[in-house]
Order: sequence, then C-alpha cells, then structure tokens
Amino acid sequence: MRVSSVKFLTIGAMIVGLAACSKGEPSLMNLRATQDGPDEFAILPTKPLEEPKNYTDLPTPTPGQSNLTDPTPQADAIAALGGNLGSGKLRRGEGALVSAASRYGVSANIREVLAAADLEWRKDNKGRVLERLFNVNVYYRAYEAMHLNQHLELERLRRLGIWTPAAPPEVVTDR
Repeated sequence: MRVSSVKFLTIGAMIVGLAACSKGEPSLMNLRATQDGPDEFAILPTKPLEEPKNYTDLPTPTPGQSNLTDPTPQADAIAALGGNLGSGKLRRGEGALVSAASRYGVSANIREVLAAADLEWRKDNKGRVLERLFNVNVYYRAYEAMHLNQHLELERLRRLGIWTPAAPPEVVTDR
C-alpha cells in the first residue's frame, strides 16, 4: 500500500511540475468565457453607409485594403479632439504643450522598451504553481505595486505647494 501512495504522489508532483513549465508569454488575466458565442469586444462598429454623389468617383476595390466604412480609431480620435487630420501641423498653443511634454527628452523606441519591461514583469509575477495550474486571475496582485493612490498623491502634491487644478472625487461611504 505504501508503494502505491508514493507512486501516486510522484505522478501528482510530475503533473504539477509540468503544468508550471508553460511556454510563451505569461497571461496574468486568466478569464474564460462561460459560454460559447461571439466576443462582443471583438466587434468593431463600422461607419454608416453613405450614398456617393457620383458613382464614377468611387475608388476601385482593392483586395486586402481598407474601405470607406472601416473604422479609423486614430483619425477619429484626432478629429474628436479638434485636430486637423490633413495638415499634420500643430494648432495654436499646441507647440507649448509638446515642448513641455518633451522637456526631459523623447525616446523614439519607448513602446518597445515598455513592452520588453512589461513582459519581464509578467514573467517574474506570473503566479504560483497552483494559480497557474487552475488559471487563477493574478493580474491585480501582480500590478498592485504600481497602483497610484490618487488621494495620497493629491495630498503629497499639496504639501509640496504644487497647484492641482483638479482633484479626485471624494470617497463616499455608506454609514
């Protein structure tokens, strides 16, 4: 009886050990769909169809290229914020904003640097063996050290005499 329990524990330890050795990028947000069906976040709304003034002015369809109703989130955001899509020029007053934002230098490869640092962080904080085995969500715990407490930061800035034009809303508790 003792030999079979040792074999059982050995096999169990091997299974847990193999489950801990996962390949690829670590996923901290382990969410599973509870049912089969469409993913509502994967569906992008298209622009409304419009009848052209002249059908001969329509562009020639090109396979693999975008069409007039495809979403253009970057251009839409620029237009929503009052930017000029065609000129690429700064509006009056934006030069000062760009200068202030880049006063300590600008890194051309900031996206790649941050992606590599985040990948390293996720690898170091991917959860314990049983959490990975049972796909437990460890995202919030992994990034908890980076959480900014807005109320403490507001108090710190005010103690330093830094003007804060907007403050986070007060926390309302039920008593």
